[in-house]
Amino acid sequence: MQLIADGFERVYVELEWCSGPRTGLGDVDGKPHYFQGDDWDDADEYRLWPASDAVVELEREQWAIFARWNECHEAGTVELETHPGQGGINARYDELALLLAPYRQAPDDARRLVGEVRFDAGARYRVEGLDYWFRWRPTR
Repeated sequence: MQLIADGFERVYVELEWCSGPRTGLGDVDGKPHYFQGDDWDDADEYRLWPASDAVVELEREQWAIFARWNECHEAGTVELETHPGQGGINARYDELALLLAPYRQAPDDARRLVGEVRFDAGARYRVEGLDYWFRWRPTR
């Protein structure tokens, strides 16, 4: 695939999008990491920290709940009010949110990298990940 050949890596989970990817989980140097972009003056700079295999499994489980809901929402079979992230809709989604909350906080020693985003031609939200990929490089 051309994205991989160009050095881009998969994003598996999106936790926040605001004028671009802000927080999520994807590969960095072939290993799963959280990414968090919270400097609005430099929107392509992110803090990154590793995620364990166990945490990645939980994140991907929660993401799959959302992605399946989104497929139904886009098909018009469920209303926006049934979004699992609203709480009280899907007990497992809520349980996972509580379990994952401590891992989603950037540690003080998080790496800082610049992320370049490129989109593929697939569906926006998929159980296996998103339609955008990152290529990472050192900050200026």
